Amino acid sequence: MFRRRPPLPLFPVGALLVGGAVRDWLRGVAPKDFDWAVPDPAQAARELAAQVGGSAFPLDEARDYWRVHVPEGVQHDFVPQPDDVADDLRRRDFTVNALALTAGGKLLDPAGGQADLRARRLRMVSEANLRDDPLRAWRAVRFEVTLGLRMDAATEAAVRQVAADLAAVRLPMPALERVRDEVQALLAHPDAARGVRRLEDLGLLALTLPELREGVGVQQGGFHHLDVFGHELEALHQLLARFPDADLPLRWATLLHDVGKPRTRDTEMRPDRTTFYGHERVGAELARQALTRLRLPAAEVDRVTALVRAHMAHLPISEREARRFVHRRRELLPDLLRLMLADREAARGPQSTPATRHAYALGLERVLAALEEQPAPPPPLLTGRDVMALLGVPPGPAIGEALRAVAEAQALGEVRDAEEARAFLLGQEGGL
Repeated sequence: MFRRRPPLPLFPVGALLVGGAVRDWLRGVAPKDFDWAVPDPAQAARELAAQVGGSAFPLDEARDYWRVHVPEGVQHDFVPQPDDVADDLRRRDFTVNALALTAGGKLLDPAGGQADLRARRLRMVSEANLRDDPLRAWRAVRFEVTLGLRMDAATEAAVRQVAADLAAVRLPMPALERVRDEVQALLAHPDAARGVRRLEDLGLLALTLPELREGVGVQQGGFHHLDVFGHELEALHQLLARFPDADLPLRWATLLHDVGKPRTRDTEMRPDRTTFYGHERVGAELARQALTRLRLPAAEVDRVTALVRAHMAHLPISEREARRFVHRRRELLPDLLRLMLADREAARGPQSTPATRHAYALGLERVLAALEEQPAPPPPLLTGRDVMALLGVPPGPAIGEALRAVAEAQALGEVRDAEEARAFLLGQEGGL
């Protein structure tokens, strides 16, 4: 658990290093965020900024909270030193965060956090502290996954009770932006799928992504050996095992790719099997609603929505179809292929055979080859004015439709220059 401890920066005059930075230092991990309790936060922040070439600014002037951003991405926060440091530490969330370190190397540990770190135990300082800020329930799950700890029985019971009281509106729900930050920190970890399952186990997923947990117990059959929820978690696991650098939008899209299945489940159209026709379209809108509710940036929501909507695209069986696939979905590549591969590898049902998996792999390879052959769209052969002059039509939707038809023909190698593009349009005029 503990490695050789990294060096710490020079302590400001009279400062205590507190919280997570001390925890990480004890674990042998170089902290990225430093929390300092100092006699004069403004002065300490300005002095540090001058030393390291960073920028100092107030976070909360009324409470005298200051922050310094260091060029290497390290962050230092400064707050006034409390009159009773031990009492202040006892008001924190977990014992592993209720730590402080003096410039002389003395560890202040009133709640026994160092012993809990050694035991890989996550223990609340008190249930009252947990309930004072219910977001700490989500943080407990994040710490289990990202720090390799495990809640003790009392802490787990308290987290379950917080979730139950939030669901019954006996406690106020934390701001969704704060919930989002905890969940995204969880998703950024290689073992994110386990963390999401833990949220479900503790009753927190229903408060976070109720759309996702609708898949619990929804059986699929066919290519699938897991229920919808289990399959989505396994797909996320497969994605991160193969593509550990996957960004958050791709992780979200993989987790939510089948979120529309419970609402499109149909056993009447095909009595011999369950179908989920249109689940990618329904799922795209559910993903949009969920991530908008969690206040993700609009551009990221759009990306996730587009990936979910496209994940059922048929893979090509020829080079020509591969070029068409790339042309129509270029903006989503290669992430769409990564999602599709994770989806396929998460499926191990009775219809999943070595032959079907091999055929799927060949389709992916065709798309990758076409993408490598044409990594960027070729420059357009015609302009809107060219099309209007050629076809004798006014501005309108038909112009865009014509330009898209030419662009696809160009991507497929059917037209190579402006003259061939004009001939192509004239030949297609009746069908545009």
